[in-house]
Amino acid sequence: MKALIIFAILFSTSLAFGQNIKFKVNGQKDTTVNLVRYYGKRLYYADTAEIKNGVVQFDGSKQKPGILALFLPDQKMLEFIYNDEEVSIESTYPDLMGSAKIKKSEENKVFSAYVKYIGEQRKAANILVEQQKAVDKDSKEYKELAAKIDEKTNNVVNYQNDIVKNHSKKLVSKIVKMSMDIVIPDAPLDEAGNMIDSNFRFNYYREHYFDNIDLQDERLVRTPIYHNKLENYFSKNMMIQHWDTVINYAYKLCDQLNPKNEMFQYTVSWITSNYEQSKIMGMDKVFVMMGDRYYCPRDAEGNSKAHWMTEDKLNKLCEKVETQMNLVMGATAPNISLRDTTDVNWKDFYSMDSEYTILYFWDPNCGHCKKITPKLQTLYDRKFKERNIEIFAVGKAIGDEFEQWKSFVKKNKLTFTNVAVTDQLFKDATEDARQFVPRYTTLAALNYQQTYDIYATPKVFVLDKDNKIIAKSLSVSQLEDLMDRLQKKTDVEKIFPPEKDPEDEQMH
Repeated sequence: MKALIIFAILFSTSLAFGQNIKFKVNGQKDTTVNLVRYYGKRLYYADTAEIKNGVVQFDGSKQKPGILALFLPDQKMLEFIYNDEEVSIESTYPDLMGSAKIKKSEENKVFSAYVKYIGEQRKAANILVEQQKAVDKDSKEYKELAAKIDEKTNNVVNYQNDIVKNHSKKLVSKIVKMSMDIVIPDAPLDEAGNMIDSNFRFNYYREHYFDNIDLQDERLVRTPIYHNKLENYFSKNMMIQHWDTVINYAYKLCDQLNPKNEMFQYTVSWITSNYEQSKIMGMDKVFVMMGDRYYCPRDAEGNSKAHWMTEDKLNKLCEKVETQMNLVMGATAPNISLRDTTDVNWKDFYSMDSEYTILYFWDPNCGHCKKITPKLQTLYDRKFKERNIEIFAVGKAIGDEFEQWKSFVKKNKLTFTNVAVTDQLFKDATEDARQFVPRYTTLAALNYQQTYDIYATPKVFVLDKDNKIIAKSLSVSQLEDLMDRLQKKTDVEKIFPPEKDPEDEQMH
């Protein structure tokens, strides 16, 4: 038993020692330095230590495999691969990467040589490119330089392939492979030798984009390369920036991943967050559909796939997803039936037999609304009404705002449909909503601010003849232009061209 205990102690000591991360930086004065780690493209502090006489050491047992870096106070870095092995690197300030000598770490012997080789080849290729710019494109010299540039490129590819082949069990092999473009085969030809599909190369590249990335290896998330690949994949270079297209490819990618590891967490989080914050109209649908597929469903034990989120934040996100699900592009807008300025007649937009409906939410005390609303009336008078485009405006009219709402409608001669939860309706519905629901309206209509997520005004949605949402968050000029284009009125005069309207602001 005593021998077993001694062996266990020796083994644990050896294991801890085997994970030490040690640097010797010649020419570096004594100071506090940091160990930093990548998570996607961002760097995070991982550890702190004192460098003395150029020597500093970190406990590797605290770190996860990936690309890390020694980070000096003047922001100079020495990047290296950590993969649960002892690391010892000697370098000289200030060229930390260029002067690096790997004392221990099989991963970094390969990685350091690779980084240096790539740097040398890139420098040589850049010189050739500059020389090429100075000569005529039809000259012999130009072609000779082009051949030399191709040779440099082929050298790099061959070097990378050698690493992938000869070091397949190392993390560096996967990192190098991830940075390589896939090989695209020749396009299929018909019997006459003509290309069958002119888009073959692009489509093949997109469909096989992640072939060189081990999507089950979460260590690759802890490098900046995966993020760059991900960001490029969802850019306009790779796909049409349309919500349904993005959702399709997001599902294809995320469904391949292991929900229990960081590759899934990073990919799902980045796509969801990126499109939640997108400034492109309609892209919020990506956020909503990602939430609906990967965050909000619960398994038999009540757990979400979004295991990294706290319960309160997850519930908040899912409440937003539930509300926004009815407000994304292509969704049927929930009907609103409320009273008009008579405080007697009920109006709803489902009853409108219009080709398009502008659903507009506003507040008579909102400064921006006071500018926007009369402009909508101008559009309605001069364009929309005769072209069967209706405006269904929902105003704020509780308390003193009821008279202010009516006064604004009358003063500005608003002839499109104006409704509101009037002050009296609000009081009566608060006392007993059953006297109105479902005979005249719905709870969703009475609570339209929650139903339509009205956190600010003005807010606008454009609906087609089936009341499906086809646009939102437009300015007046954008709205006018959209309706002209939808109805193929491209030659008509613009009443509110953006270049002539300095107050042309977007409606939420």
